[in-house]
Amino acid sequence: MRVRLAEVAFARSGDKGDTANVGLIAFDDALYPILEKEITAERVRDHFKGICEGEVERFELPNLRALNFLLHRSLGGGGTVSLMLDAQGKTFSTALLRMEIEIPDELLPGRPAAD
Repeated sequence: MRVRLAEVAFARSGDKGDTANVGLIAFDDALYPILEKEITAERVRDHFKGICEGEVERFELPNLRALNFLLHRSLGGGGTVSLMLDAQGKTFSTALLRMEIEIPDELLPGRPAAD
């Protein structure tokens, strides 16, 4: 089933200078390998096309069921110099949670596992 990331993960975001930082955390252990496979740095860069003008780096934190992304050159220079509405990157987590991925039905929260 195709779902938004918001149905299988939560996210937090912030900034450091002109780099947005977005952490994506799977709701449970079974979902993390799917996020690890599906949510690549390239896919995140494509998702933020027109916003992120630099490289996207991905860091894996399997013990936390999390992926962390650094989106370089995505804040118009950063909070102190940018004219952007969100120069601190606080809404980047919500934007990432709108991305859609394929998830097996039995892994969706609230769905019984197949026997």
